[in-house]
Amino acid sequence: MMDGSIAFLDLPDDRMLVGYGPFRTTNTVPESSVAFYRNDFGLTSTAPWWIPARWEVIPKGTAGDHLGPSSGWGSCAWEAPEASEFAAVFQEISASIRAGAFEKTVPVVVERGTLESPPGLDFLAAASACDSPLFAYGFSDGEAGFAGASPERLLSVSGGLLKTMALAGTARSEERDVLAVDEKEIREHEYVAQSIVAKLSDIGHVRRGPRGIMELRSIVHFHTPIEVELSGNESPDALVKRLHPTPALGPLPRTRETMDQLIAWRRRLGTPEGFGAPFGAILDGEFHAIVAIRGIWWSGKDVILPAGCGVIEASRLVNEWRELRLKREAVKARFGV
Repeated sequence: MMDGSIAFLDLPDDRMLVGYGPFRTTNTVPESSVAFYRNDFGLTSTAPWWIPARWEVIPKGTAGDHLGPSSGWGSCAWEAPEASEFAAVFQEISASIRAGAFEKTVPVVVERGTLESPPGLDFLAAASACDSPLFAYGFSDGEAGFAGASPERLLSVSGGLLKTMALAGTARSEERDVLAVDEKEIREHEYVAQSIVAKLSDIGHVRRGPRGIMELRSIVHFHTPIEVELSGNESPDALVKRLHPTPALGPLPRTRETMDQLIAWRRRLGTPEGFGAPFGAILDGEFHAIVAIRGIWWSGKDVILPAGCGVIEASRLVNEWRELRLKREAVKARFGV
C-alpha cells in the first residue's frame, strides 16, 4: 500500500529515478535494490538509505506528468531575512579567518514565507522541470518535504570512474565577463577545486579539467570538472564522507572543530538541516549524488528558502548579501513564488 511519500533524482544521462513509498530505511548500502541516499549536513543519520516500495526510471523533465494535476498554492507572503543577524555571523567568520582558524567557510541565510495553501506535489513538479546542467531532486511525505534544481553534482561512480566538480564563484549572467577576471571569485573557486583534488589523490588517478563558466539563466558560476580512475572499491558511504562538504558549502580546512562551528552558525540562522547535504541514489550498481542547494523546504504552508555564500578573507559584507539575494531570487523564479 502506498503512503503518499515520493522521492526523485535526475541521473546524469537525461533520465530521472522516481521512488514511491512507503520507504524502508537501512544503514547499509543495498546490494541488489534501488535506494535513495538522504542525510543531514552533518551526516548524522544512522540509516541514510531509503528503499522505495516501487520505483521507475522516466525521461528527465517528465515527472510532472506522473505527479497528477496541480493543486495550486496561490501566492506566498515572504518575510525578508534580518541583515543584522547575518552581519553578526559574518563578522565572527571574518575574525576567525584573521585568527587563522578558517581559510573559507559558508554561512547560510534563510528567507521564510507562508503559502495560501499547502503545495502538495506542486513544488516537486516545478523542480523536476529543470534542464541540464541542473539536477532535479526532491522528497515529500505528503505534508512536508524539499525540492530543488541543483547545479552541483557531489559525485557519480560508474565502472570504476568517479566524476565530481568544483562549483564556486557567482555572478549575474550579464556580469559573465567580469566574473572571468574577478580575482576574489577565482581565488574562492581555486580553494574549492584544489581541496577536492587533494581529497581524492590517494584513491586513484585524478584528472582536473579546465576552469570554465556554467550558465544558469540569471546566474553564472565557475565550474571545473574532476575525474578519478579509482584504484580500489570505494563504498558510496565512504566517498560521500570523503567529499562532503566540499569547500563550496563547507569549511576549509575541514576539521571536526570547523564543521561544528559552521553547523552552529547555520543553526543560529535557521538553516534546514538538509540544505547543502548530499542527496543521492543507487541504481544498477551506479551511485549518483548531488548537493541539495537551490531548493525550497516546506511543512504545510510554511516555506523556507535558504542560500549560502563562500566567505574568504577578501569577502565584503555588502557583496555577500547581494549574492545571497541573487541566489534566492533565482529559486523564487523557478518555483513561481
